[in-house]
Amino acid sequence: MTERLYYDDAYLTEFDAEVLECVEKEGAFHARLNRSAFYPTSGGQPYDTGMLNDANIMDVYVDEAGEVWHALDRPLRAGEAVRGAIDWPRRFDHMQQHAGDHMIASALWRLLGGVTIGLHISRDVSTIDVAMPQGVTRIAAEDIRRVEDDVNARIQRDVPVRCWFPDARELKSLPLRKPPTVSEHVRIVAIGDEEMVACGGTHPSTAGQIGLVKILGVAPARGKMRVSFVAGMRALNDYRACFDHAHGAANLLSTSTENLAAHVAALQEALKGAEYELNRLRLDAAVTALENGVDAAPRLENGAAVVARMLKGDGNLIKDAASKLIKRPGVVALLGADLGDGRATFVFARSQDVDIHMGQLLSQAAKPLGGKGGGRPDFAQGGGPAGLLKAATDILGIQTD
Repeated sequence: MTERLYYDDAYLTEFDAEVLECVEKEGAFHARLNRSAFYPTSGGQPYDTGMLNDANIMDVYVDEAGEVWHALDRPLRAGEAVRGAIDWPRRFDHMQQHAGDHMIASALWRLLGGVTIGLHISRDVSTIDVAMPQGVTRIAAEDIRRVEDDVNARIQRDVPVRCWFPDARELKSLPLRKPPTVSEHVRIVAIGDEEMVACGGTHPSTAGQIGLVKILGVAPARGKMRVSFVAGMRALNDYRACFDHAHGAANLLSTSTENLAAHVAALQEALKGAEYELNRLRLDAAVTALENGVDAAPRLENGAAVVARMLKGDGNLIKDAASKLIKRPGVVALLGADLGDGRATFVFARSQDVDIHMGQLLSQAAKPLGGKGGGRPDFAQGGGPAGLLKAATDILGIQTD
C-alpha cells in the first residue's frame, strides 16, 4: 500500500520514492509508488499535478483496493528511483478552498442547522451542497452575511488547524460535526474549537493562511442548497475583478461606485421611457402607412380591403397596428414581423363587419408550411416562415405586392 506522505505534511512539495509497477492503458502510463505526496482526487478535492522525474502528472487516483496511482505522459520502470515535485500553487489553492469549505460548513451548522453533504472544487469556484432544515434551498442575504462574518472572524484570529488519526477510544469521544463515512483509519480535521469532522484532504496549518472567504451565491440544486464560494487568492482575484468592473462602469457614467446602482437604475428608467416613445412612434408610422394603403389594397368579393404587409418590429407592434387598423369598417389586416432566419410572427385580424374566420385562415395557411397559429374569428396569432403571408392571400384568392 502506498504511503501517503501528505497526511503527515501537507507542505511537502518534493519527495523520493520507488516505482513498484507501471502499466500502459488508455493512452497514459499508470505508476504505483511505495510512497507519494501527490493527493489523489477524493472528497471533492481535485488531484495534485507536478512531475515524477521528467514525467508529467496527468491524474492521481485511488483504485478499489485503496492503491494510489499516478497517470503519466511517459513510462517509468518498476524499481526505478523517482523524485516527485508537486505543483505548489495548485496544492495550496486546494488547501485554502478545502479549509474554507470546512469553516463555511461549520458556520452553516452552528448558525442555521445546515448539514453539508458534498464539496466540489473546480478551477474557479468551489461549491458545497447543504441539506437545510425543512428542505430550505435558499437563505436570506442577512444569513449569508452572518456565515461570512463568522468564518472570516475565525480566519483573522488565525485559529489552528489540526489533522490526526485518533484511536477508536478517542474517536468516540470527539464532538464531530457529523459521523465519519468510513469505519477504519478515520482522519480528523479540527479548525479552532468550533469545527471538527472526518476528512482526508489537505489543509493549511492555521486558518489565517486561508486569507479570506467570500460566498458568491446560494441557489437550489437537486433538492438541496448549493453554496458557491471562493477562498484565498481566488477571493482576492474576485474582489479585484469586481473592483475593476465597478470603477470602470462608474467612470463611464461619470459617477462614483457608491452611486453606481442608483445611476444605473435611473438610466434603466430613462431607457424604458425612450423605448416606449420609440415604440409609439413606430406604431404611429406603421398605422399611418397601412391606413394610407387601404384605398389601394386589393379587395375581396364582399368589398373588404386586404392589407397584407411584413413590418419592421415585433409581435407587439403588429398586434397594436392590427387592432388600430380594424377599427375601420371593411378591413382585413394580415400583418407579419420578421424574426430573422426565415421565421416570422403573424397577426390576422378583421373588422367586425367582415365575415371571415381569422383563426381558421391562419391555421390553414400555417399548417402546410410547418407553422402554427389560430385564434378567434376576428383576431388570430401565430408563427412560421415568411411565406405564410402569401399562402394566406392565395387562400383568399387575391394578389398583393
